[in-house]
Amino acid sequence: MKTIRFDQGFRLDDKNNRWGDPSYQLEPGDPGYVPPVNPQPPKQKRMKRQAYYPTSAPEQIVWLENFRNKLGAHLAALGLTAAQVAAAVADARWVIYILGSWLPAVRAWTKSCTAAALQAQSSEGTDLMALPVFTPPALPSGVVAVNEGALDRLFALVQTIKQSTGFDETIGADLDVVGTEDTAPDLATLQAVIAATAQTGAVKIDWDWGGHSAFLDMIELQVDRSDTKGFGSVLI
Repeated sequence: MKTIRFDQGFRLDDKNNRWGDPSYQLEPGDPGYVPPVNPQPPKQKRMKRQAYYPTSAPEQIVWLENFRNKLGAHLAALGLTAAQVAAAVADARWVIYILGSWLPAVRAWTKSCTAAALQAQSSEGTDLMALPVFTPPALPSGVVAVNEGALDRLFALVQTIKQSTGFDETIGADLDVVGTEDTAPDLATLQAVIAATAQTGAVKIDWDWGGHSAFLDMIELQVDRSDTKGFGSVLI
């Protein structure tokens, strides 16, 4: 066993932790040690850069167009092959077609199907009804269908690009593959937003990271459990 402290990030719900004075953690071979059922890898900090890929379809199309048009210009600097660039351009153009042409057409057809369903049920017309048929928009010149996972492949290529010795901020900005830096919160004044609900024999406390989980490992709750106003702290 080994001694532990609250401020070292140990969890209260870990069956191998014993809290007291001193507190300690049971290790393999210790009496009472409970092995993990499904060992989990250590928690990884999320990247402190915002995602470079936009969230809306119109902005995604703009990003994809920029990436496919400019990638070839950095082929030599990034150590990419012509085949890699050609495959990435094909992937980008396919996703652009899906987002910009095919999906809007599907949505318009869906609306026509809804209208047809209403017409079929309630209409005074005397003509034999014809149901709407979906006709996908024609592929633009140079666009071909590619294997599933086109966007995942583009993201994987971006990771390869960023690991290249020739990659720099100028190329990153040109390809738009570097997000803006997150600003760390003031940890001296940061407080969690907490909501407490009284229950039978207990108080339920709800809280969240307030959008700062990339910078935080735990939350500390201070509670007064005595008549002498003595405070104790709990780390979660």
